[in-house]
Amino acid sequence: MVTAPQKTIVISGYYGFKNSGDEAVLQSILTALEEQGRQAGIQVNPVVLSIDPEWTASTYGVQAVHRMKLGEVRQALKNSSGLISGGGSLLQDATSPKTIPYYLGVIKLAQWLNKPVFIYSQGIGPVNRKLFYPLIKNAFKKCEYISVRDMQSSELLQSMGLAGSRVQVVPDPVMGLTPETGAGVTADDLSEPKLPVIGISVRYWDAERRELKGIAEGLRALCGKQAVHLRFLPFYFPGDEKASQEIIEQLGDVTSGGSRISVCREAVHPRQMLAEVGRCDLVIGMRLHSLIYAANRSVPMIGISYDPKIDQFLKRLDIAPAGTSESVDPGRLEAEISRLLADGDAWREASKPRIERLKQEAQAPAKHIVDFLKR
Repeated sequence: MVTAPQKTIVISGYYGFKNSGDEAVLQSILTALEEQGRQAGIQVNPVVLSIDPEWTASTYGVQAVHRMKLGEVRQALKNSSGLISGGGSLLQDATSPKTIPYYLGVIKLAQWLNKPVFIYSQGIGPVNRKLFYPLIKNAFKKCEYISVRDMQSSELLQSMGLAGSRVQVVPDPVMGLTPETGAGVTADDLSEPKLPVIGISVRYWDAERRELKGIAEGLRALCGKQAVHLRFLPFYFPGDEKASQEIIEQLGDVTSGGSRISVCREAVHPRQMLAEVGRCDLVIGMRLHSLIYAANRSVPMIGISYDPKIDQFLKRLDIAPAGTSESVDPGRLEAEISRLLADGDAWREASKPRIERLKQEAQAPAKHIVDFLKR
């Protein structure tokens, strides 16, 4: 029996923080590398840089080292065949001015060790501090492969002086994720009457909570017209769960009209959450990956935009956001929910070609990386 050649690749990203969206990105990259490696006849052994390496290792069955321990990171890179940086929104300074220096530091360390670097479906920006522009350009010019998840990221890199021909625009890797078999079914599903399930993924963003108030009013109006199951899907604990509870408190006694409210706390693995989303008849999402999950499972969606990345993803499906973090019109939201619940099959049929194309294109970065490693 011939043993497949083995290649070790280090993966850098926002991993181990148990943010469902970022963990889904990691799972998607691991799955794509395994699949493309199998097709190419090589075995790819990932080493993940994680804030919680023990949890990451046990959750995904891979090697992991602490992302903040320079000696461990350097040793992992030294023993590898290259570095994957991504996916997700790594190179942005909206959350912290320390984020870009960290991820560029990992990239530069790999390059100093003469290791090829692959930028994997990243969302670039916002980059408000122009002093980062030449640093990003310098690091990316020396990368073996660059892919971003939207045209705006490509245009931002070009404004920094990077040639557009070097950047491939691909979908978010989570479009290629598959759900966990048998996940997403709870015991009480067997006894509860079937109601339309509306998945709701919200987060804190607007200081005045205007979007949460608008969503609550729209849902309350909907429950006044028909009984539904409001299934809240926190992607990040505890923040998203608290935002969900804030809406629940504003809903009042909608259950008296036959509606049901539940909060998903048991979907700890990305594939479990993907299965949960797949059970929904409709998803209302602020979190980007709640919308990507919905597209992955062909579930009609309503996006509430708090960041350009939401608008950019929805645009790829020819959808406009139904509101923003500053303004959600309750009447418009209720009407859109009612329309999609009534015309879900038509939405799925119309969206099918775009969704299938995104799923196929999501494999492109992994295929490029595996082809390079094989050479």
